[in-house]
Amino acid sequence: MSVRLMVVDDHRLLAEALASALKLRGHRVLAAAAPSAGAADLVLSRAPEVCLLGTAVPAESGVFDPVTRIKREKPQIAVVVLGPVPSPRGVASAFAAGASGYVRHDERIEGVERAMMKARAGDAAVSPQLLQESFADLLNPAPEPDDEGARLLQLLTPREVEVLTRVAEGEDTRLIATGMRIAPSTARTHVQRVLMKLGVGSRLEAAALAARTGLLDRAYEPGSALEE
Repeated sequence: MSVRLMVVDDHRLLAEALASALKLRGHRVLAAAAPSAGAADLVLSRAPEVCLLGTAVPAESGVFDPVTRIKREKPQIAVVVLGPVPSPRGVASAFAAGASGYVRHDERIEGVERAMMKARAGDAAVSPQLLQESFADLLNPAPEPDDEGARLLQLLTPREVEVLTRVAEGEDTRLIATGMRIAPSTARTHVQRVLMKLGVGSRLEAAALAARTGLLDRAYEPGSALEE
């Protein structure tokens, strides 16, 4: 059964090649174009039954905004996304925007055709395995990497950050005391507290840890407590 469709892809040559292959299989291809700011306008103006929308970056923010607009203004148009080797978060984002299917770029033409037919019939055009992976990724997201520098910075008072800065610059207890206008004994106490909070045994280790984690860079970022 013939489908009235449009092909929109990041690469014009790929869009035209896919459009030609589908024409040979008896489908009516209204247009083949590369995505641009006016992609949604083009699809809405031609009102195909199915739009094949290709993207190389399915997980990138805003990439599926055209899908959202198409489904909002003409919900009868079924959108099938053509994407790279499965990106679970990209698949989830595509469906969240209103897409009816997700097909890999390297899928055979028969697979693309089956997805088109399912999408036009109102069914989800995606492999069960890929759909399962997408839901698993959403329900069990990978933990964000621990920002050790930010965590350690929260342990220190502004005065202790100043002490650590001076330690990292190679100042000894006398210079720290002079620079901060405090007694040497007080300076030693501050240094010991910094070492204890950072979990290190020497000033050299403290300086190395501060450099590795970017702790001091964070401390003096615009908007930080030390910069206010």
